[in-house]
Amino acid sequence: MKKIIGLLSILLVYTFAQAQDNSLVDLETDTISFSVPEDWDANWDKLVNSWYVKHYTTKINHEGYQENTPADDTTYIARLSKLPNIIELPYNNIVRKCIEQYINRRSLVEYLLAIEPVYFPMIEETLDKYNLPLELKYLTIVESALNPTARSRRGASGLWQFMMTTGKSYGLEINSLIDERLDPVKSTDAACRHLKDLFDIYADWNLVIAAYNCGAGNVNKAIRRAKGKADFWKIYQFLPRETRTYVPLFIAANYMMNYYAYHQLYPAQMETPSAMDTVMINQRMHFDQISTILNIDKEELKALNPQYKKNIIPGNGKPYALKLPSNLAFAFVEKENDIANYNIEGLFTNRSTVENATEQAMKGRTSTKRGKQIAISNTSQYKVSAGESYYTISRKFPGYDPDDLMRLNNTRSSALKKGQYIRVPKI
Repeated sequence: MKKIIGLLSILLVYTFAQAQDNSLVDLETDTISFSVPEDWDANWDKLVNSWYVKHYTTKINHEGYQENTPADDTTYIARLSKLPNIIELPYNNIVRKCIEQYINRRSLVEYLLAIEPVYFPMIEETLDKYNLPLELKYLTIVESALNPTARSRRGASGLWQFMMTTGKSYGLEINSLIDERLDPVKSTDAACRHLKDLFDIYADWNLVIAAYNCGAGNVNKAIRRAKGKADFWKIYQFLPRETRTYVPLFIAANYMMNYYAYHQLYPAQMETPSAMDTVMINQRMHFDQISTILNIDKEELKALNPQYKKNIIPGNGKPYALKLPSNLAFAFVEKENDIANYNIEGLFTNRSTVENATEQAMKGRTSTKRGKQIAISNTSQYKVSAGESYYTISRKFPGYDPDDLMRLNNTRSSALKKGQYIRVPKI
């Protein structure tokens, strides 16, 4: 909170609310060198191979499917101005180029339209919880193409493409087994808090979106280079090249997800996924255990619970959530112990305890007792009380004398201290 207040005080002189302006902005020079971010392009290929698309969607052929129907500038401006948005959605040549990028990916956009109902209701509820504009849901299209397992070349992950440090700063658990950036629900909540914090700084949604992409530091530097002009299009040339395209891609996503029908785009047909329930896990489990006992495809488990990076739920430390089809949730509760005990040794090879070489050697050692061998493994620990000696202790073990106990403890000294532990025979 102190960091946010500090940034707010630095930027207070620069920030102001922007009025809606859909006038055409001339960015001809940058239009010529226009290119989309590499990660944005790669996310579309990952979308086609995502679990929901492969298992629940089917493409439908329609008459005129191959027709490309772009609009003129006046039409684009009019349509954008009619959207019931809080966020300013201005139009210019770069925005037009971005809209065309979506139109040209017809088949992929149709898959995107099909899986939208899987994530958007949850995202909208969370945005509303934090009193944020609902159109921010379209950031997930630009960030990840609605793929919760998307990962960028720089290491950003999940629907909202959090970097590790940012994710951790908003309370997401990230370690060798867990990556909550991949949890759609938890990452959405974190993203909303992050966006809200950025708006407290800039009070302008286009600057917020730019800062979400390249960081507040880059936006602040661009504002300084633009002589204090806190307007995305005024600082445009001073921003990183990827961020210059990022905000226009967001505007274009708003356009395409609302006006796709005007470009003869048809959502792919999607079967209704099974209803889901969440159960809490209080012991360590492997997806192979759950898959075998409940007879559920492990790939489905991974798709429903992508935050478990190694297919292991470390529930023995604290409770963790597991999403299952509703018809299997009750079965899980009934068979939880059977699941947790199935093939433990084969699946969990990490040792909880281990003997060092000295301990192993001690187990093999023996002590001579009147012609008999006393195995070290057949002994127990004895705590010495005040005033006790090897003589008094040996009297508690018929057939053993003080020398036997001293040999058993590998010592020639008969001195003992209160609280000291020695080895004695088991009787």
